[in-house]
Amino acid sequence: MANLLVTRFPNGVTNVSESDLFSDLASPDPTQFHTYFNDFDSYAAGDWTVTETSASATQAVTDGDGGWLLVTNSDQDDSICALQKVGESFLMEAGKKAFFKARFKVSDATDSDVVIGLQVTDTTPLDVTDGIYFLKSDGAATMDLICRKNATTGSNVSSAVVTLSDDEFVTVGWYYDGAGTLSYSVSPGSVTGSMDASSSYLPDTDLTVSFAIQNGEAAAKTMTVDYVYAAKQR
Repeated sequence: MANLLVTRFPNGVTNVSESDLFSDLASPDPTQFHTYFNDFDSYAAGDWTVTETSASATQAVTDGDGGWLLVTNSDQDDSICALQKVGESFLMEAGKKAFFKARFKVSDATDSDVVIGLQVTDTTPLDVTDGIYFLKSDGAATMDLICRKNATTGSNVSSAVVTLSDDEFVTVGWYYDGAGTLSYSVSPGSVTGSMDASSSYLPDTDLTVSFAIQNGEAAAKTMTVDYVYAAKQR
């Protein structure tokens, strides 16, 4: 017999103090965090800055449970297709927590370059000046987590934190605790490691949701993004 016992909170839950204006709101105060979540049930081209080598590259919603965005490159070697949300709206700050999570897959886990995370808007997303992002280089199936400030000032790397497989979804995420530590996770979501994200490495400029795929050979590659989520404490 199924266990139907659940814990109920008929008076609601809260994330603020008793003296707060929203203390009697029957749900957590949504204004505590600035959040962005895209499940890709739809795609509006005007919401994105797109950098692509070839005009034949495409970005479009495709069939898939949960909503999928399919990014397809041309068949040229080193052809890139990068998407960055218009409007840099996430600034990492000491004392303010931040989160990022995404689920995606690529058609070729070896002969491609892949990046996903928060970055400054840049026409070279595989080597941006500022950001916190996962990066896979051509010729390897593993992704690194990079925390970078001003490129020449400071860049910290945790190597090979996740291994990709051809056409298999993976979920990656990171959490900045506001006190100089960046933790990361891979499916199913438990923390697998952490790294230094002190002021020497923490980006000091506004960032935006970003992802990209670049061919490692003269053959078309695809990146399918199920969802992206980002949140930062106000």
